[in-house]
Amino acid sequence: MNNPPKTVISRRSRPAKEPLSKDLIVKTALELLKNEGSAGLSMRKIAKALDTGPSSLYVYVTNLQELSAYVLDYGLDKVVFPSSQDGSWKTRLFDVLNSYLTVLYESPGIAELSLTTIPIGPHSLAITEYILQRLQEGGIHSTSAAWGADLLLLYASSVAFEQSSRDQKGTTLLAISSSYQSLDAIQYPMIASLRNEMTSSDGEERFRWGLEVILHGILLKQE
Repeated sequence: MNNPPKTVISRRSRPAKEPLSKDLIVKTALELLKNEGSAGLSMRKIAKALDTGPSSLYVYVTNLQELSAYVLDYGLDKVVFPSSQDGSWKTRLFDVLNSYLTVLYESPGIAELSLTTIPIGPHSLAITEYILQRLQEGGIHSTSAAWGADLLLLYASSVAFEQSSRDQKGTTLLAISSSYQSLDAIQYPMIASLRNEMTSSDGEERFRWGLEVILHGILLKQE
């Protein structure tokens, strides 16, 4: 039996690859992160997607930690900064944090990175700078502003990661509420008495309530 002749494609007829660069590596890593989650963020997988060897990536990034920081920063470019005319300093502070939460929620991998990666890069720094400016505008300075900004971002990242993780796993508030309804009221009297409140308003209202609590604590420490 004769095998059909194989068609050999000349290298010259293949589309030219985009030259390797830090930007291309970061964009590719972000796509893998979106499609595969944190498991996709490996030097081996990124190199394979770029049709190159892992060692070639280290010309542009020192290690996976540094690359993760660049990917996080690139993913934060969609955060919206309210203008100086949009309400009070607190309203603008809460609005930028809500935008930050939304961006992280829509990209679960980025939400996870925000909890495990030291933020560097222009977008990350711009968000922190904006938050510090609003806190200063509200009369919060020095250590209270520095630690407060970190706490506010950590809270937003945690909420985004929790909500996106629930969605990925199909865990709904109805399921959580049902588990509370079946609890032994004698063994868990407080949970039983507050079971409706514990799963109420799981959205922007609850998020902003948390921001209010944190900000109130920061203002008290400032005094």
